[in-house]
Amino acid sequence: MWVIIARRLTVRAKRYPNATKLAKHFGFTTRTAAREIENMRSRLDCPLQYDSSHKGYYYTDDTCPLPSIYLTTEELTALIMARNFLADISGGAIGDEIENIAQKINKVLNRFVGDEWTIDNALSFRVSSHAPAPGSVIKHVLSACLKKRRIQFTYFSPAHNSHETRKVDPYHLLNYMGSWHLIGYCHLRGALRDFNLMRLKDLQILDEEFVPRGNFDIHEHFERSFGIYKNEDADDLTDVTIRFNPKRALWAKGRIWHKQQKEKELPDGSLEVTFPVAHFAEVMMEVLKYGGDVEVIEPAELRNMVKKEAEKTCQVYKGKSQRKK
Repeated sequence: MWVIIARRLTVRAKRYPNATKLAKHFGFTTRTAAREIENMRSRLDCPLQYDSSHKGYYYTDDTCPLPSIYLTTEELTALIMARNFLADISGGAIGDEIENIAQKINKVLNRFVGDEWTIDNALSFRVSSHAPAPGSVIKHVLSACLKKRRIQFTYFSPAHNSHETRKVDPYHLLNYMGSWHLIGYCHLRGALRDFNLMRLKDLQILDEEFVPRGNFDIHEHFERSFGIYKNEDADDLTDVTIRFNPKRALWAKGRIWHKQQKEKELPDGSLEVTFPVAHFAEVMMEVLKYGGDVEVIEPAELRNMVKKEAEKTCQVYKGKSQRKK
């Protein structure tokens, strides 16, 4: 960036630099200097004109500002990832705001990449399914998290098929697999709870400030979880071991399910993966996803849970399909 600024100050001082002078001053080849001049004109929109009488370049508009950004290849890649991630992961929930941000990023990217089609087609993010939440709810919940303001809302619990009024200290807003969740202290339950924003309505931000209990840290909170499920008993951790058959092991090897996982390759090509969890629900769903290619080795409780669920599935498919009219 300092080279660009120096080149522009040289031009602004009306020294009428040209490719030969710039190459000598900065240690470039003449060809490189000429290319950089063209970049200043085409990519940075510098109002440069060549003065044949002075054999150099000058600004037609001296008020043109210095460049505020110059990207390395790595920074450009990161910016493209951020731009496309924002556009794809929002799921339309905060579409206007995301679009505004994306357009601002596009102005920077267009200087280096050249066209929006290339940016859109280079990278994308997709989730298989998600639970959309109203944009207004997401924005208000995030605002309450940042300002540490207590909130109140009506929440639908699928487990009890009922609606309840909850008063919550909002700690953290999470997008998990495309669905928005609030992690916060529920005053009704007297403990931390996870709320799916899709099931939340009649949200109010109360005029009540709060202080997070127990020095809450989101990273420590999820340290003991598998996916989004977590047992609030912080000391109740159980090692889970699952075994992939030789065929599936080729696909599973190297995949990260938990940051503390350990892998063990067996002589027949099978793969055992062990990791600590405090809740079995999402582990069971992950295991069932692989069908007969994976087996729970331990603990016995999880093994029995998977067995019973598999038996229920078999019963569903026993006999002929009965389509209801």
